[in-house]
Amino acid sequence: MFSLSKTNLADTAVEAIRDEILNRRWAVGEKLPNEATLSAMLSVSRGTVREAVRVLASQGYLETRQGSGTYVLSAADSSRPLTMARRAGLRDQFEARLALDAEAARLAALRQTPAVIAGLRTLLAERGNHEDGDKAGFVIRDFAFHQAVIAASQNSVLICMYEFFSTLISETIEATLGEELPEPDMAAHAAIVDAIESGDPAAADAAVRRFMAPMLSALDRLLLS
Repeated sequence: MFSLSKTNLADTAVEAIRDEILNRRWAVGEKLPNEATLSAMLSVSRGTVREAVRVLASQGYLETRQGSGTYVLSAADSSRPLTMARRAGLRDQFEARLALDAEAARLAALRQTPAVIAGLRTLLAERGNHEDGDKAGFVIRDFAFHQAVIAASQNSVLICMYEFFSTLISETIEATLGEELPEPDMAAHAAIVDAIESGDPAAADAAVRRFMAPMLSALDRLLLS
């Protein structure tokens, strides 16, 4: 392993550790060196190592066992599905996001609590708008809101899938900040929270579909033009 010098150390640490796993430095079921050892090997902080391990665990490469350590869970290249998804058309990506968001909203409506609803409304308020020119910051804030809806589903597979495809989903958000696709406004976002708070899964599903409809229609027009 070589020391890291790229700007985004967490992403580069993920790549370095994943490469070692794919190259069978550690066998499936084998325990990884501790944080301090990995930190020294990669010449990054322990916090960076911790973040890289969290990402690799969400991607299915690693498993963290409380009180025991981190173990190799799989040496299969799980990046291939993400690569293939990113090669798909933007409409396919929005359709897949709709499937995840709609089902998560349905489950969230069934399992919502006052604390969850308050959290969603706080994130929505923090989302604001992108008119201040901070596009990157806006994408992060908007993604945080939608990720919280997924988390409110309490479905661990949906949560892992959303995190795995987080880069792709963020790209669909960024695509609405140009001139060709409409950006869903605050009212459309608030309607999703209201529907979840109602406890009606059908209403939550419908709110997400109304939210996505203008973007899908715009994409259809672009494909026909």
